[in-house]
Amino acid sequence: MNLEKLCHQVCLLAKETGLFIEQENKKFSQDKIEVKGLHNFVSYVDKTSEGKIVDGLIKLIPEAGFIAEEGTSTKKGERYNWVIDPLDGTTNFIHGLPPFAISIGLMENEEVILGVIYEVNQKECFYAWKGGKAYLDGKIIHVSQAKKVEDALVATGFPYYDYSKVESFLQTLDYLFFHSHGVRRLGSAATDLAYVACGRFDVFYEYSLNSWDVAAGCIIVKEAGGHITDFGGGNNFIFGKEIIASNSVVHDEFQQLIKKIMIS
Repeated sequence: MNLEKLCHQVCLLAKETGLFIEQENKKFSQDKIEVKGLHNFVSYVDKTSEGKIVDGLIKLIPEAGFIAEEGTSTKKGERYNWVIDPLDGTTNFIHGLPPFAISIGLMENEEVILGVIYEVNQKECFYAWKGGKAYLDGKIIHVSQAKKVEDALVATGFPYYDYSKVESFLQTLDYLFFHSHGVRRLGSAATDLAYVACGRFDVFYEYSLNSWDVAAGCIIVKEAGGHITDFGGGNNFIFGKEIIASNSVVHDEFQQLIKKIMIS
């Protein structure tokens, strides 16, 4: 399999779908919102976008399965599975607020081998494949060089419905308010990861995420020179619902801080 060629094909598909999202955003009204759960929204734009992505990906690897947020296809592949969020940042989208992004990752068995994130508003396409480098619109990107948490700009996401760790999470914010360059919450985990990869953020952490939120971003961060773990420092960040992604240099210090507050 030519991962480089495949990655560029996925980029084109993401951009085509992004154009649809952009057009619909101009005329979207909130009476078209569906509620899946507490603070968990979906619209015809999410569903239609996922359908377009799934149809396009089937043509690229017919035998591959899907892990897709809106369940357009539940086919499971024996070797390859696409992990898709057709509109990461739906709450932002329905309020007309950037950012929101398309996230498409490809897993071979248990490993992510390709990732594409297309941020619709800025029309920026971040992508990487295993053994290659990480790119933003054709230019190689790298993670930042911040060496300490006190020098880091940190991104996170607020819990929508899982408040089981909210007290300890707030303690991490309290620490970071005083001991970092600041904390940002954009509302799109895929975009946060892309921004770690290109050095705009030094660290991103969040809990209660799904595989489709992070799969593509993980390989982009890795190929850009970054490091990713779960809160405990392990590798269960795709399906484990917690993630720390950083520039590598600051990772150990940040991970120990999160472990001490949120796990100990």
